[in-house]
Amino acid sequence: MLEFLKVILLGIVEGITEWLPISSTGHMILVEQFIHLNVTDEFLEMFRVVIQLGAILAVVVLYFPKLWPFCSPKNGWIKKDTWVLWFKVLVAALPAAVIGLPFDDLLDEMFYNYPTVAVTLIIYGVLFIVVENRNRGRRPSTSSLEALGWSTALFIGIFQILALIPGTSRSGSTILGAILLGCSRYVAAEFSFFLAIPVMFGASLLKLVKFGFHFTGYEAAVLLLGMATAFVVSILAIKFLMGYIKKNDFKSFGYYRIILGLLVLGYFLFLG
Repeated sequence: MLEFLKVILLGIVEGITEWLPISSTGHMILVEQFIHLNVTDEFLEMFRVVIQLGAILAVVVLYFPKLWPFCSPKNGWIKKDTWVLWFKVLVAALPAAVIGLPFDDLLDEMFYNYPTVAVTLIIYGVLFIVVENRNRGRRPSTSSLEALGWSTALFIGIFQILALIPGTSRSGSTILGAILLGCSRYVAAEFSFFLAIPVMFGASLLKLVKFGFHFTGYEAAVLLLGMATAFVVSILAIKFLMGYIKKNDFKSFGYYRIILGLLVLGYFLFLG
């Protein structure tokens, strides 16, 4: 029972931090110092990534009308704007796939550690504050997903490459990049959510293939419980974020990242 409570807590952490621009990896590294699952290192490495599938399903459920590209026969079956959106998402997903697929193991080996996470938390926290101060009073040039250009989508995808470094935050890098490219906060967040679908499905499939599909009953229960928890919490986190940014900017997340980065650094230097 205690092990499953640990899994639920990890699912809660994943569900909250995956969508807020505060780094799910950074939080997981910190939480894992206090919560040790009774699993192999190989399973834990896979679990950290595949648990994100629950979070992704939350996006699919919440945004299904926007994401489903087919409509009723009387309306012609095809929703053109939705197909265009999906192609833009795929264009944006390509840069991270080109870099991430061949170098996945190397990047994990080099950068999955607390100094990297602490530094990237702080750096991107500062960047959020700087960018929001720079944009104060400016009107975004892209205020709807339909107005988001192909080149903008590609450059957002290039920004997503930064998230291959743990602690950066996938949502953080893409939202920050989109804002710098002239997107409104709302468009930046929504496009980041949609971009996560192919990227995280691909990353999860890669980890599953590397791990193999031979799970014990306990491992299967741990994975499914973690995904289910992440799904429920993600729905709440996404709704919170989209409501929050209607009236607020991202600076509060920047301050949070800086504080967390300093805490991570201090914990491992003095207590770890």
